[in-house]
Amino acid sequence: MKIKKKGDWLSAKVGDELVMMSAERGNYIGLSEVGARIWDLLETDNDIDAICAQLQQEYEVTPEVCRAEVESFCNELVKQGAIAIDPPPAA
Repeated sequence: MKIKKKGDWLSAKVGDELVMMSAERGNYIGLSEVGARIWDLLETDNDIDAICAQLQQEYEVTPEVCRAEVESFCNELVKQGAIAIDPPPAA
């Protein structure tokens, strides 16, 4: 799956977390430390397999759990309009 950022999201670090706001949509999202790391990785990599491989090097997580959590997180960002996934997740 390929992932790309979309929209006019502004972000700011608050401690280990990331706060994101979309003026276009009028909403905001707070991301945990791991969520913020995934968002950072999307700057240089748009492949979910590569993102999972990097996270497995940085955190103690099994490949299966990592993939499931990253996919769940990305599906939530799709609902918020922050990213697009190709192919789109099943509804």
